Amino acid sequence: MAQPRTELVVRPLSGESLPAILAASTAVQAGFPSPAQDYFDGRVDLNTHLIKDVNSTFIVRVAGDSMKNAGISDGDEVIVDRALTPRDGDVVVAVLDGELTLKRLYIRSERVLLKAENPRFPDIAVDTLSELTIWGVVTRCLHHV
Repeated sequence: MAQPRTELVVRPLSGESLPAILAASTAVQAGFPSPAQDYFDGRVDLNTHLIKDVNSTFIVRVAGDSMKNAGISDGDEVIVDRALTPRDGDVVVAVLDGELTLKRLYIRSERVLLKAENPRFPDIAVDTLSELTIWGVVTRCLHHV
């Protein structure tokens, strides 16, 4: 039985910057609470924190749970940079025989492997006769909580 692939919806970033948002001057405790801080330290531009090159960066919506153990869930959006050179261990958007998929890339001397981060999905060993293009490297995951 064939395993379902993760479905991707790609949308390019516009040339416009994201609006600057307020940034707190101190970190919020995730353990024991600290006294409340009632002030902010100005605004932060998320473009400078999330995107290296707006001309080669896209946001891709993920459908499916094949990457859940990498912290990428169904409905999340990942930021993908097409200008980066893919390296062993990167999470990538790949086009394998005309189909888009989101997987972790493993490059071995004898083969290339696209690995799901969910044991329910099999690894994809790229056959020498297959056509593989790495469309881009995932740099960030925007996860809904």
